[in-house]
Amino acid sequence: MGRSAAFFDLDKTVIAKSSALAFGRPFYRDGLITRRDVVKSAYAQLMFRLGGTDEQTMTRTRDYLAALCKGWPVEQVRQIVAETLHELINPYVYAEAAALIEEHRAAGRDVVLVSASGEEMVRPIGELLGVSGVIATRMAVDDQGRYSGEIEFYAAGAAKVEGVAELAAARGYDLADSYAYSDSITDRPLLECVGHPTAVNPDRGLRKLATENGWPVLEFRHPIPLGRRLRDRPAVPVAAAALGVGVGVVVGIAWYGRRQRARAAATA
Repeated sequence: MGRSAAFFDLDKTVIAKSSALAFGRPFYRDGLITRRDVVKSAYAQLMFRLGGTDEQTMTRTRDYLAALCKGWPVEQVRQIVAETLHELINPYVYAEAAALIEEHRAAGRDVVLVSASGEEMVRPIGELLGVSGVIATRMAVDDQGRYSGEIEFYAAGAAKVEGVAELAAARGYDLADSYAYSDSITDRPLLECVGHPTAVNPDRGLRKLATENGWPVLEFRHPIPLGRRLRDRPAVPVAAAALGVGVGVVVGIAWYGRRQRARAAATA
C-alpha cells in the first residue's frame, strides 16, 4: 500500500474568492487587460453561468482564457502575483481549510492544490500554504517569453484526475486511501477518484451528489490572515465546520473601475 495524499480544489474551498478574480485588479492596472476585455469577460461569464458545467462549456471557457492571455509576458504575470499575493490572497484563506491542511500534514499526508487557475498563480499560493505540490493549468510560452495562446494542460473536470493520477504514480500515492475536497460539481471526477471525498461549501449540484453518496459536507466561513492563524491556531476548529481562468476576473475589474471612478469624482 502506498502513501496517502489530500487533494484540495482552490477557489471557494481553500480561499474565499476566485484566485483569478483576486488578481484582476493588478492585471488591469498593469495593462494586461483592457476595457474591451472587460466586456468580453462579462459576456463569457454570463455564458458560463447560463451554460452550466458541461464539457462544451468548459471547452469554450478554456479557449476564451487562452485567447485572453495571449501575448502576456510570463515574467510580468509572475511579478504581479509575487507583489500582491499577501495582500490579495493571504487574508482570504479559510481558517478551517488551513487547520484541515495542517491535520493532513500532521498525519503524514502530502497536500496538493488542484486548480483550473494558471500555474503562475497557484504555485505561489501553494508555497504560501506550505503544500507539497500543485496541479494547475499550464499555458504554452513562446520563444519570447509570452503566452502563445495555446494551453498545454487545462486542469478542469476530468483532466484534474489525469493530473492526480500522474502525480500519484510518480509519488506512490494510494488513491483509495487519499482525500479530496471541492466546492463544485465540476470536480465530481476528482472527488470520485479518491476513497475519501468531501464537499466544501458545495454548489447545488455537488450538495445533491454528496447527499446521494453519503459524502461529508463541510461549511468553511472564516477567512483569517496568516498572522492570526499562527497566533491563534487552530483559529476555528474543523469539527465546528462539519455541518454536513480566469473568467471571474471581470468582477474584480468592474469593482476596480467603479472604485477609480468614485475616486476621480471625489477629487473633481
